[in-house]
Amino acid sequence: MDLRDAMEPDRIETLSRVFGEQLLALLDACARGRKGLFGEPIELDEPEKSWPEAAQLRELALALQNIVAQQGERNALVDEFLDLCSMHGESHPGERRLARMFLERIERGEVGAATERPPW
Repeated sequence: MDLRDAMEPDRIETLSRVFGEQLLALLDACARGRKGLFGEPIELDEPEKSWPEAAQLRELALALQNIVAQQGERNALVDEFLDLCSMHGESHPGERRLARMFLERIERGEVGAATERPPW
């Protein structure tokens, strides 16, 4: 039996809460200029700019998304964060702006609401 199959709802809730708290802290740092939260490539010749907490948050988000999906549910905050992590190309507004916009949507309670695709 897979550990995720046996995970109790209160443990899933705890993981979700921890994810949310960590996300808010890292979004704040990213909005102030720290790079790497959404998976933006870091220059290999500048290892001091790596952000292991951001990589851990992305891993937690993927694991949490899988666990919640196995329960037949979803976590809108996790889903939207992972969607933002998958954005690339010319239409990407940049991590700093993306973090500010995502924080604003969270503060307004718009994450998970049936809204149009965000303009980023």
